[in-house]
Amino acid sequence: MSTVKVGLVQMSCTANKEENLQKAIVKVKEAAAKGAQIVCLQELFTSLYFCDVEDYDNFKLAEPIPGPSTDALSKVAKETGVVIIASLFEKRAQGLYHNTTAVLDADGAYLGKYRKMHIPDDPAYYEKFYFTPGDLGYKVFKTKFATFGVLICWDQWYPEAARITALMGAEILFYPTAIGWATSQDEATNTEQYNAWQTIQRSHSVANGVHVVSVNRVGLEQNGAMKFWGGSFVSNPFGSLIYKASHDQEEVEVVELDLQKTDRYRTHWPFMRDRRIDSYQPITKRFIDEE
Repeated sequence: MSTVKVGLVQMSCTANKEENLQKAIVKVKEAAAKGAQIVCLQELFTSLYFCDVEDYDNFKLAEPIPGPSTDALSKVAKETGVVIIASLFEKRAQGLYHNTTAVLDADGAYLGKYRKMHIPDDPAYYEKFYFTPGDLGYKVFKTKFATFGVLICWDQWYPEAARITALMGAEILFYPTAIGWATSQDEATNTEQYNAWQTIQRSHSVANGVHVVSVNRVGLEQNGAMKFWGGSFVSNPFGSLIYKASHDQEEVEVVELDLQKTDRYRTHWPFMRDRRIDSYQPITKRFIDEE
């Protein structure tokens, strides 16, 4: 298809896992009613962002994939005829957990999963305590409506991840996300952080000639210490914003993407043609020290 309508679900969450799942289902149906063909949910949408603390009890939130949440969403995908991108806390085995996104096709079929490759460990983002780095590599999913790649939150900052996924044939890059501001910060710091977050992802659109769809959560969490900044957005294959959500409201938006623009931009700005793949071996080094 040359065009596809993507739905972005930006929402707040509570401590009640089932309540969050049902809320997401309602919003997926709302997006479908607005014409969405692919709907992307935010990172870890069935819970609060629990990685703000290192607490063993939080492992109880995890589930297998496929599992209860994908089973419920599969029924919704089949009922509405939409593709669903669902970010979940995966229990792979006893003591082995991943930050994982499942993809369900428009007929409800489970197409597979992507496990987050880049795992942060920063104040209020203690993900290394919970998540083993992904071992499935980068992935593309061939769905009824488009072939796309999924990367997750911290993956956003790495051009290598976007490049590899685009080289695998992704027509769209989706980024389920959970990122926010410490409420103790000043407004200038908040603005700088959001702008950097948006800019790096828009640069992936430019470098790879593909649409980027980034979906974040909103709301105060961590007893008011963290305000998730929303700001979900879509950029075209040359980095121009074609949609941007608010920073503090729940929103369900449907945006039509013209996938033929990838060929146009890649032809007129032939970054893919001019790549010097023979010269890129040093990128596999941790750091290029002086000899």
